[in-house]
Amino acid sequence: MNDEFTGFDEDFWHFFRELKQNNNREWFADNKARYQDKVVAPVSAFISAVAPLLRDISPHYKADPRPNKGSMFRIYRDVRFSKDKRPYKEHAAAQFRHRMGKDAHAPGFYVHLEEGNLRYGGGIWIPPGDALGKIRQRIVDKPKKWQAIIEDPAILEKCGGIKGDGLKRPPRGFDADAPHLEDIKRKSFFAIKATSNIDIAGTAAFVDEVIETFEAATPLMHFISDAVGAEF
Repeated sequence: MNDEFTGFDEDFWHFFRELKQNNNREWFADNKARYQDKVVAPVSAFISAVAPLLRDISPHYKADPRPNKGSMFRIYRDVRFSKDKRPYKEHAAAQFRHRMGKDAHAPGFYVHLEEGNLRYGGGIWIPPGDALGKIRQRIVDKPKKWQAIIEDPAILEKCGGIKGDGLKRPPRGFDADAPHLEDIKRKSFFAIKATSNIDIAGTAAFVDEVIETFEAATPLMHFISDAVGAEF
């Protein structure tokens, strides 16, 4: 098994193409060794390659290459409350979350690896109510700082701006005429690059591309970290 990241090759993508056609426990059991070799191994190598560069961005966000309880998301879907009973995710992903975070709702940098749908950057996904309220309130309290983030040239160039699903109405306790209301209404906050070009992930240079995007997202990450009381 090669522990040096050389890119996500055709075997990586081919595994997920076949999984989409055979998303059942019998097929996965027959192909579990292949999953470990063609998916888990290169994702772990990628995380190891990211780790020292991520520390240069912030020592408080961790890249843990362990396949279990590390930065890599499990392939198993939680189907308990879902009408979609497919047992496996049809993509790979990793989150480099803040050391204080215990789950995927913590501030973090993220990489999503799906054919036709690569995404990587930083932000926070559906944080708990208390943390979300603090972020929204910081936007109200620091409007010039937030304006600088949404106008940041690197965020605009790399990620196309700040994204995240929002409420239809102002959240409780926030004025309908508040500056940056559309951002205050957000339930998640991301600076994410999205591309359908998987070739960009096919060599070791993908690590540098991801790190450059993480660096572009740092103004947002600073803002979120400050809002929720997490060191950056």
